[in-house]
Amino acid sequence: MNHFELFNLPAAFQLDAAELQQRYRKLQQTMHPDRFANGSERDKLLAVQRTAQLNDAYQTLRSPLSRAEYLLELRGIELAHEQTTLQDPEFLMAQMEWRERIEEVDDWESLDAAYKDLQEQMRDLQAELEGFLAEDTNDDAAITVRKLKFMHKLHHELERIEEQME
Repeated sequence: MNHFELFNLPAAFQLDAAELQQRYRKLQQTMHPDRFANGSERDKLLAVQRTAQLNDAYQTLRSPLSRAEYLLELRGIELAHEQTTLQDPEFLMAQMEWRERIEEVDDWESLDAAYKDLQEQMRDLQAELEGFLAEDTNDDAAITVRKLKFMHKLHHELERIEEQME
């Protein structure tokens, strides 16, 4: 059973986060190992395994990036542990510009501006990704996921800088 089937949801990029959370909590209540405290050792072990699967599925589906990776995995494209580099010269140049910009962040104003620009670019990429996934343009979707992974790393770097500035 895949993650979408577990939650009885269609295998799609767009999903209602509140509905996912509601279904997660309901399943969590029915599968929780405490409900099997008086059961056999086998039943207890199965409950722990089902709960672990449920938690993993929820974490995967609640994040748009990991949800996209999972959808591609279901379509036969494995991105989770790959080391493929992007061959898009324009994007590679943008990466270098972002690295330089992050190195120059030294005050709250430049940090806020970087966050804002990054969020805008991530929104644009996510919209592209949604279209590629809807059209089953899997290779383009995979490239966009790789780009979004880079953008998420930049976001984490900005968060680290923010923590240092506080």
